[in-house]
Amino acid sequence: MKYYVAIDIGASSGRHIVGWKEGGELCTKEVYRFYNGVDDVNGTLVWDVDRLFREIVAGLKESFRQFGKIESVAIDTWGVDYVLLDKDGKEILPCHAYRDDRTKEPIEEVHKIMSFKELYAHTGIQFQPFNTIYQLYDDLKKGRLEKAEMFLMLPEYFSYKLTGVAKKEYTEASTSGLVDARTKQYDMEVVKRLGLPQRLFGHLDAPGTEVGALKEEIAKEVGGQTTVVLCASHDTASAVEGIPDDSVNMPYLSSGTWSLFGVRLKEPILTEKSCEANYTNEGGVGYIRFLKNIMGLWLVQSLRKELCPDKSFGDIAAEAQQGTYAETIDADDWRFLAPESMKGAFDEYLRENGRPLPEKTSDYFRCAFMSLANSYAKAMRELEKITGEKYEGLCIVGGGAKNGFLNELTERACGVKVHAIPIEATAFGNLKIQMQRGDK
Repeated sequence: MKYYVAIDIGASSGRHIVGWKEGGELCTKEVYRFYNGVDDVNGTLVWDVDRLFREIVAGLKESFRQFGKIESVAIDTWGVDYVLLDKDGKEILPCHAYRDDRTKEPIEEVHKIMSFKELYAHTGIQFQPFNTIYQLYDDLKKGRLEKAEMFLMLPEYFSYKLTGVAKKEYTEASTSGLVDARTKQYDMEVVKRLGLPQRLFGHLDAPGTEVGALKEEIAKEVGGQTTVVLCASHDTASAVEGIPDDSVNMPYLSSGTWSLFGVRLKEPILTEKSCEANYTNEGGVGYIRFLKNIMGLWLVQSLRKELCPDKSFGDIAAEAQQGTYAETIDADDWRFLAPESMKGAFDEYLRENGRPLPEKTSDYFRCAFMSLANSYAKAMRELEKITGEKYEGLCIVGGGAKNGFLNELTERACGVKVHAIPIEATAFGNLKIQMQRGDK
């Protein structure tokens, strides 16, 4: 039996999932789970990458303890965030989190050099204020790039820490807003025009590429040697790859902290219509993930943390379903990205639009769920206009696939049949890529 480890790190938690094949079927076991979240350090939102790496190592140790021999391991994370390293391989910290608000001025300055429409024609990536391109420009203006010799997206960085080998992976890099949508390599024209150091942007490898063996000291600590490989390192890319074959031709919704709504395409769509709709062309495994980022269950997670941290998500959904509150918000309004109070942000939006405020805690959640369903319906209509296709179904994967109330609202709002597949699609896709490499 061959065993593989998928290390899937999301914005709120991480997990080590061991996978193997039995009778032609993929079997999995979660062996380790850990908390993740941003830290506020003197008003700056950052990731504690040292702690995350310790968790990666601890989970590998547990994987070896339970399964003995591991064929390979691959890491996926969210997109856009990165670590800078100097000539000695030492981190230039902090590692900023995408929810930090440092990019307001850099966005304006970048768009004076290259308008968003021009950038979109190159990269096909939707506008988001936290895109890597704006974060790096902020680093440039503050002098943080002067000593930088390496720029690694987070999964690349963690693989480097395990092996001492730096490899850059296409799907994760595509979220940066710096990759040519056609060539699938860093767009050096964009890099040069923004004045970013060209030395930081090397060749991009495809999922399935070997990174290297564990460093000797790491292997000793975890209790075994294995090979680190590149999966589709952007978690959504692995999630889309993990969708069952009988559902790959319908639109998908990867429902988690973020909601990613889109379809697989052979070629990028770089039209004015797709630009105006803010659809993105991110990298997939032999295809383009043409999709839209929607605020997602972050709304619900934040409300829960603030209003009822001890209540389960199942109870929250059940109580919301029983309610009658009918008002909604625009889930894509940027005020909901990182408010001090999510309840306060809801109240502010509703007041501005002359709508009655929720009277009960459950009303806030009902509002959030209905608003997400409306966002999915809007995305579906836009998708059909841009692609010229008429879709009859929607495949939902990720944690949100378990939310029957949200699925029901989504089916009603989108007017299509919802196929909810409550699997760890990201881990499945990560493992699938490793296994295909192992079978060669």
